[in-house]
This record gives sequence, C-alpha cells and structure tokens, in this order.
Amino acid sequence: MTESKQGIFKDAFKQSFYKLSPRLQVKNPVMFVVYLGALVTSGLYVLAFFGIQDSSPAFTLSIAVILWLTLLFGNFAEAMAEGRGRAQAESLKSARQEVIAKKMTDITNKAQLVDISSALLKRGDMVYVVAGEQIPMDGDVIEGAASVDESAITGESAPVIRESGGDRSAVTGGTTVVSDYLVIRVTAEEGESFLDKMIAMVEGSARKKTPNEISLQILLVTLTLIFLVVCASLLPFTQFATVASGKGDALSLTVIVALLVCLAPTTIGALLSSIGIAGMSRLNQANVMAMSGRAIEAAGDVDILMLDKTGTITLGNRQASEFLPVPGVTEEELADAAQLSSLADETPEGRSIVVLAKERFAIRGRDLSDNQAVFIDFSAKTRMSGIDYQGDEIRKGAADTVKQFVSAAGYDYPVACETIVNQIANLGGTPLVVVKNKRVLGVVYLKDIVKKGVKERFNDMRTMGIKTIMITGDNPMTAAAIAAEAGVDDFLAEATPEAKLELIREYQQKGHLVAMTGDGTNDAPALAQADVAVAMNTGTQAAKEAGNMIDLDSSPTKLIEIVRIGKQLLMTRGALTTFSIANDVAKYFAIIPVLFYSIYPQLNALNIMHLSSPTSAILAAIIYNALIIIALIPLSLKGVKYKELPASMLLQHNLFVYGLGGLITPFIAIKVIDLIITACGWA
Repeated sequence: MTESKQGIFKDAFKQSFYKLSPRLQVKNPVMFVVYLGALVTSGLYVLAFFGIQDSSPAFTLSIAVILWLTLLFGNFAEAMAEGRGRAQAESLKSARQEVIAKKMTDITNKAQLVDISSALLKRGDMVYVVAGEQIPMDGDVIEGAASVDESAITGESAPVIRESGGDRSAVTGGTTVVSDYLVIRVTAEEGESFLDKMIAMVEGSARKKTPNEISLQILLVTLTLIFLVVCASLLPFTQFATVASGKGDALSLTVIVALLVCLAPTTIGALLSSIGIAGMSRLNQANVMAMSGRAIEAAGDVDILMLDKTGTITLGNRQASEFLPVPGVTEEELADAAQLSSLADETPEGRSIVVLAKERFAIRGRDLSDNQAVFIDFSAKTRMSGIDYQGDEIRKGAADTVKQFVSAAGYDYPVACETIVNQIANLGGTPLVVVKNKRVLGVVYLKDIVKKGVKERFNDMRTMGIKTIMITGDNPMTAAAIAAEAGVDDFLAEATPEAKLELIREYQQKGHLVAMTGDGTNDAPALAQADVAVAMNTGTQAAKEAGNMIDLDSSPTKLIEIVRIGKQLLMTRGALTTFSIANDVAKYFAIIPVLFYSIYPQLNALNIMHLSSPTSAILAAIIYNALIIIALIPLSLKGVKYKELPASMLLQHNLFVYGLGGLITPFIAIKVIDLIITACGWA
C-alpha cells in the first residue's frame, strides 16, 4: 500500500468514529435505524448489571458490538470515498494562496499600478501579471499573450498559451505566468473562484443528493419502515403465541432489533453515499469537474452525443494523404520534391509529407550538411516554404500564392493544377502546390484524418443505444464524407450557434438527453441547453459558466469518457441495490423459520440450512450483515465493470449476477458462520 493510500486509509478509519455523531447519522435514515438499534442493545446490556435481563448479557453484548461495527463499516465506506477527494483538495488548497496583485488604475498606462491583496479584488478589476507571477484571480485576458503553467489544477506540466480574444482567453487564479505578460479582467471574487468551487466539489461539501439518490433513499426508507412495523409487532405476537400454544419462548427485544437490522436494506443503505462520492471522484481523476452529481447521472442516461469534428473525430492537424501530379510529371518526382521542401518544416502537415513520401516510395531523409542546402521558412507574407538544394529551387504553398509566384516569373500555371486544387477544395481538403524551378509539379492533398479506433467506439455507442452526431463548420459534402468514414450516425454541417441550439431543443422535445462539448462564447447557448454540457478549461468564461462540467485537460474526446463514468455509476448503484434487496429476501428465508420453530414445530421443515439454534442463527445473520458491507466497499469505490451493452441486456446481466448472487451468498455465508459459532461454543 502506497504512502498516499495509507494516509487515506488512516484518515478514513478516524472519520468512521467521527461520523458516529447523531447529527451525521440522522442524514442516512436506514443507517440511523441501525444506530438506534446499537444504542438500544447497548442500553439493554447495561441494564443487565442491574438485574434487568432481556437476553443473556453475552448475547446482548455481541449484538451491540456487531451493530456498532456495522455502523463503522458503513462510515468507513463513505470516508474512504471522501478521502480521495480530501487528498486532492489539499493539493488544490496549496495552489490557492493570497498574493499581491498589481491592479491597474489606468489600462492605457501600465506604469500606474497599485499593489493590492488578491482577496480584495472585485469583479471587473484589471490586473497586470508578468512572467514568474501567480495569477491572483479568475479572469479573461484582455491584452497580451503568455505561456501559463496550470499544473496546480490540471496536473499537466506543459505550459499552455493564454491570449486576448478567441477561445483561449480564460485564466484561473492560482496558475502561474511563465513568459511575457497578461492584462486580466477579474471575473470572480474571493470565495467564488474556480479553484474555490473545485475544492468544495472534491471535498464533498458542495455535493447534494441527486434525484435518483433521493428516489432510491425513499424506497429504502419505505422498506425499512415496513420491516420496522413487522418487527415491532413480533414482540407482542410471540408473547401471545407462547401463551396460546403453551410452548416455545417469546422473542426478546435484542433479537427483534437484530432481526430488524438483518431484514432492512442496510447493505445499500450503508454504501449508497460512497457510490455517489466515488463516482464524483472517478470523474475528478479524469480531470473533469462536475458542478453537481446530477450532471454525472445525466451523463449515464444520455442517448445523444454531439461531438465536434476537429480534435474529437479527426486529429485536428491536416495530414498528407496523396500526391497528385500534373500531366508529364510522375508521382514519385512530385513526392521527392515535396519531401525536400518539407525537411525543415516542423509543422504536423510538413512532417506528414515527409512520412508519406517515405511510405510510398521509400524516399528517406538525406544528409544535407555537405550540400549547402538553404531552407526557406514559411512566412505569413510569402505563404510558401521550401529549399534551395543542388541548384534547384523547390517551393510549396497555397495555390493562389504559388500561381502568383510562377506567373510573376513568366512561367505557365497548368489548368490541370487548377482542376486538382478545386477538386481537393470541394472535398474539404487543403491543397499545397509544389513547384521546382518555377515549374508546377503537382499538388499535395492534405486532409482531416479520422482518429484510429473512433469508428469502433461509435459502434460501441450505437450498441448501447447512443446516437452520435458530428458538429462541423465544413460544407455538407465534406461533412458527409468524414461522417461516413468515422461511422457517426448523423452530422450537422455549416454549424452555427443557432443551429446547434435548435438541434438540441429538437431532440430534447422528443424525450432525448443530449450531451455536447464547447469552448467558445458562441457555444454558450447550446451548452446551457444541453443536459450534459462539458466546457473546455481553455475556453471562455461564458462557456464555462454555461456548462455543468469543466474538462481541465480541454480534450474534446473526454465526453465519451464522461458518459462511461456516468453509466458505470448508475450500473454500480443498480447492481448493489439488486444485491442488497436479494440479500434481504435470502436472510428472511434463512433465519425466520429457525426463530419460530420452537413455537410452531412445523416450521422446522423450512430450516433447510439446519441452523443450530435461534441464537446462533441471529448471530450468524447479523455478523454476515456487517461483513458484507466491508466486503463490498472495494466494488462501491471502484464501480462494477463497465460493459458496452444495451440497457435491457445490462439489466438482465445485473439481475443474474447480482440478483442471483445476492440470493445465494447469504445462505452459504450464514451457514458457515453458524458452524463456526457452534464449534466455538458461542451460542
């Protein structure tokens, strides 16, 4: 066990006792019944010293101890789930420091700065931050561009670029400027920053019960009340029955309390909170901050995924896919010139040209050190790059720029080249024209490359009943081609903010739950409308405020992982609820016959496990009831194994595995414990 895990374990052990406070126990009605039972049996044991005996003192003490252990085990499960969040919160708190900010009184004059504590900053204030300084509060960059170290929040060591304008203008208090400077408009006040909200969420202090949790708790409370009424009636009933039949012994109050705890849904009651907290923790570990537990549950129920094309479905960087020569030029000749022009091009597009030439024609990088090669870097002015090599002048660039370059030198620009360029443009690709000594050789076709494995993932989503929709600004023809290659179910081409919003509303009106990602201000309306709205941490403040989740890694593909975590949370809760209720049914048939056969001997025929005595039976059941909670803690924290299956098949699987397991396990375990108790002479 690592040191961090040992720390969480020790802290959870301490918290288990702290949570025995009535103020905390009353929040969980099912376990509060166990709490009252522990108090009652403890009181009965104390009364035994004064000659008031309900059962044998040893038996009463055993039941009391086991009930207290049951509570501690339930508390331990919740504390272990919370411990992960507390560990993360401590590291976040270390990043949240009060610093001296340079407040600007005149934005046009950076010399007029006033030192002020970050705690005193108000929304709308302007601050000036230079390299090496910590950003004092959340805000938007209104001037400048700089590298920012966000490792304190995201865990990613590589700095990111933040600049004014566009969708990368939001900055977070507690991060550090690595280079240059930023002028920031503060968008949050003390105690309301993103870091404050994140700490509150991971600590659990801001976590509220979700509608599903509330509904399930109402069911559990109802079942507990039913068993409470039944068990309460058993005390006078057995007293009457023993008098009427003239044989047997009435059940004691200690046995009634133990029976109530055994039959009540204490297993899921003890683990319910930890399941929800662990689900939130798994999301935090994926570097996603959910604004509420409800958002995670909604992620598990979504059946429509709206995904941006760039960065999610495609790699985002266009890559070379074909060499298309003009008549009179071979493809290998074009590939050789294109590779030479790209040897010093460190962009993903340039690297892809070098790789494609190597794969197609085995043209490998050559030693240029002795050939006095002169590399021509790309510039915004020329819009071309290339190389002067062994007397040859090779260039590649945008079609219109190369056409102007060739024509100005008195050379022809082939019609065939224009045709190829237009064909590529119509397909949504990027054409790069290659020339050698002012002679056009052909075109390199750069296209969006669909990520490996994406099609298979979308097939899995389809199997689960989730429809995938690609959102892109491309024209319909390009969008259709990429959608077909990626295997999405539908697409929205030439997407505008209004079109996204209308599409979400359309699906919601049909009863669907929609999830989407976004990072820009123009995404905010659609994010606010979506059921699960994942805003990128690099995005604008408007996008982050509109979403109900924030992806700290700003990875568009994270939405698929979020859906998986949401579904796993629902599967875990459903599986353990099924197991718990099946457990109660099994315990009922296991121990009820042996408790009453002294009054009604005919019931002995139902004692199929041949439990030794009523005392050993109730002890075995109450011990099993406590041990099963501690045994299921790892499953509640880790979650059941995620399976990409339709909901109906998942239900059948859970009913078979956890329902049948919940019926069989108590019979076996109670019998084994009964044999141990009898062999040890404890009953």
